[in-house]
Amino acid sequence: MKYKLLIMLTLLGVWAHAKPVALKYYKANNSSIHYVGRIDFTNPAKPKFWAPGVYMQVRFSGTSLMMDLNDEVLYNKNHNYIEIAVDQRVPYRIQTTGKSNHIVVAEHLSPGIHTATICKDTETNIGYLEMVGLQCAKLLPWVEHTQHKIEFIGNSITCGTGSDQSVVPCGKGVWQDQHNAYMAYGPRVARMLNAQWNLTSYSGIGLIHSCCDIKFTMPDIFDRTNLLQDSLKWNFNKYVPDVVTVCLGQNDGIQDSTAFCSAYVKFIGQLRQHYPQADIVALTSPMGDEKLTAVLKKYILSIEADRQKNGDTKVHHYFFSRQYHSGCDSHPSLEEHGLIAAELGSYLKKLKGW
Repeated sequence: MKYKLLIMLTLLGVWAHAKPVALKYYKANNSSIHYVGRIDFTNPAKPKFWAPGVYMQVRFSGTSLMMDLNDEVLYNKNHNYIEIAVDQRVPYRIQTTGKSNHIVVAEHLSPGIHTATICKDTETNIGYLEMVGLQCAKLLPWVEHTQHKIEFIGNSITCGTGSDQSVVPCGKGVWQDQHNAYMAYGPRVARMLNAQWNLTSYSGIGLIHSCCDIKFTMPDIFDRTNLLQDSLKWNFNKYVPDVVTVCLGQNDGIQDSTAFCSAYVKFIGQLRQHYPQADIVALTSPMGDEKLTAVLKKYILSIEADRQKNGDTKVHHYFFSRQYHSGCDSHPSLEEHGLIAAELGSYLKKLKGW
């Protein structure tokens, strides 16, 4: 017994005086970093992204992970939020503090192999983020386990606007304080169905009419990497979804049926140019009131029938069961995004046989 105790005390002494494992620096262009979303790789050493929901994933060994991330700090005041998910732990949200940010992604982990997902929670008009590099004991090649890809097209609902009051309540702080794209319905659906996600969404956007003095519509910006800059075109070959959901109409309001339906059919044609084999699902607005929802249902059924008649059998519809509007400015709350995701995820699972 004395010998066992002596051995244990000796080992404890060794562990106590063991040098910490040195962290190695890996630049953002390392091939082991897995990027998903509309990202500008013009400068591979500093991949730049604007859209909500853009994310990167890494696999590493060791007990900690650090990240260097640049923020545009648009208008010298905007600071983006990001969501961090390590292994199976509860994800958490943090905000940048300046143009250059050294972020502790994880620390005091158990020795071994870990994974981390870092996601942009805030929207295009809050400014871009630039990935600079990572520090860990060892960065390992990413192993992709997802089997599907989904693109979610929409407005502020799809962005996750007004959903997260965990830190700043509605009416307090600034607009982006309640943004949470990672926990919005789209990424939740994707994680439920073992799929990657891409959010092509912009607050206030419409199909033929946008709100809030926005001078463009979704068809105008759909081909951009930065949804505010038409000189930077998106390469659609980088992400080809199996399913595309379209959640537009909330900001259009009740429009002339011919004008709205014609524009919707034209937009589906625009999608087909890039995604000839994808299933396209037209959605009602989760926050739409009774009157708007009734009109959108009528429009969408007409559009679906038209496309089916013209040989496109991969255009479908899904109508949400009720209105979700208990978040800020009548947007869905985090809890309601979970309910929306459960509805839509169940439908897509059945549609695709996933």
